[in-house]
Amino acid sequence: MARGSPRTSFDSSRLIRALSDLVSTDAAPPRQSFADRLGQWLDFADAIALFSALNGSTDAAGGPATAEHPALRDEFARVRGALLDSINTDGVLTPGKARIRLPAPAWHASTPGAADYLPYHRYYLAHQRDMGAAIAPLRASVRAGLAQRAPALRQLAALDGVLDQALAPRERSLLANVPQLLGRRFEQLHQAHRNALSTPDDPARWLQPGAWLHTFCQDMRAVLLAELELRLQPVAGLMDALNEVTRQP
Repeated sequence: MARGSPRTSFDSSRLIRALSDLVSTDAAPPRQSFADRLGQWLDFADAIALFSALNGSTDAAGGPATAEHPALRDEFARVRGALLDSINTDGVLTPGKARIRLPAPAWHASTPGAADYLPYHRYYLAHQRDMGAAIAPLRASVRAGLAQRAPALRQLAALDGVLDQALAPRERSLLANVPQLLGRRFEQLHQAHRNALSTPDDPARWLQPGAWLHTFCQDMRAVLLAELELRLQPVAGLMDALNEVTRQP
């Protein structure tokens, strides 16, 4: 049976907690409920589509099945596993195995030039593109599979389709801030390293365990894993619903 993501509230997601632990911010807690904020993110056309999905008829029989439950479950596990592997094999402990290569300080450059966040920003964006390209078709496949089954699952698939289309721009906008926040963490660690220097700096040592850049790469991997969990939550929820209905007599 496929495992769903842990059930967490919107404001206590693993990604938010990870970023809060790394970067101190002065942001006040939201005064509006999630439902109120969601209403602000939907325009008039989205609201009509959402109303139709919630109130549409579910009595009609589904069309030809496009995917069986085991195939959907296997595809979910394959995509999730591939993305996890891509993130976990990018570290300094397993060089040469990464599909998206982890940057390293430019040994031929000056020491200030070696401490440039831009390669890590690009690296994070590459992973975000990788996640988006893999999860979007997976979500559509699972949604199509649900649409061929019980009326309640067809309605859930329709609702997910509306929310996916309506909230995608907002999601992209919010997640675009993540590598920027990581840039602040990069600068904090580098400045602390510079303040503690008592000998000439040596970029060749920055990726040694315990060094500032090694710590940053570990932090960045933790944030990537948290973002992957967040992006997979809608698909995991659909799979949980499919598993629940499948188990019923």
